[in-house]
Amino acid sequence: MRNSVRHVAWLALIGLLLPGVAIAQSEADRRPSHCIALVENTPGLEVIWRAGYRDPLPEHTVRLNYIDHSMYLLQTPGGLNVITDYNGFTGPAALIPDVVTMNHSHTTHWTANPDPAIPHVLQGWDDTGAPADHHLDLGEMLVRNVPTDIRSRYGSGVEPDGNSIFIFEVAGLCIGHLGHLHHEPNPEQYAAIGRLDVVMAPIDGGMTLPTEVMIRVLQRFRASIVLPMHWHSGNSLDRFLAGVANDFRIERREERMLEVSLRDLPSEPTVIVLQPRFLGFNDEGQ
Repeated sequence: MRNSVRHVAWLALIGLLLPGVAIAQSEADRRPSHCIALVENTPGLEVIWRAGYRDPLPEHTVRLNYIDHSMYLLQTPGGLNVITDYNGFTGPAALIPDVVTMNHSHTTHWTANPDPAIPHVLQGWDDTGAPADHHLDLGEMLVRNVPTDIRSRYGSGVEPDGNSIFIFEVAGLCIGHLGHLHHEPNPEQYAAIGRLDVVMAPIDGGMTLPTEVMIRVLQRFRASIVLPMHWHSGNSLDRFLAGVANDFRIERREERMLEVSLRDLPSEPTVIVLQPRFLGFNDEGQ
């Protein structure tokens, strides 16, 4: 038992001293995804949930942790940590992610002062007004974006390319985060995004897309797993779930995280409701 504890401690120390190890993989190490090449899901398999975000991951598996609002933590077997719509606070846990993505519709989706220790800070907009253009190859994971427009402050107009849908290609999966989406993607944007296996979708029904439009978008993506986010109240969540009940299986979970691999995708489109919790709070029991 003591040797096992020492072994785990040494592994943790190595991870702290060599933070670039997970990133220094070649593109050949990443299992190809099928974002653009549409394929059918394998039936009869279930998603796997595990206990804590510090636990090691099996090969070709991704862990998704719902932190708060639109922030999810994506983790890989190689040790990559990626946080979506990062606003600067993820909880009391001491975690410096390898990558953060941000969108600037509201300050709850970005921060002007990200920790300078974060290697890759990806803005979903470009300060020059041009479309943001990200194609970050970390070996184990490819992070790219598809710009979309946002409503101007107070709804007085449109800010072109002010939001980005971020796509994470990892472990053979295509995982999408819709950010603060204000309009249905056009055909070119749908094509650039491709087929999503997992999608994190804002379902507030007003600040982003109306509920019926968001449901239409999710039907078009044909994702195996939909993870609701940006639900400001139980009412907005219940309204969304009622709207998708005829087309999606619904699973309400008490956990804040799930683990998923290409072979474990559900056999029918499924909405999985996770409970947001900041990192460092109730980590062992979720």
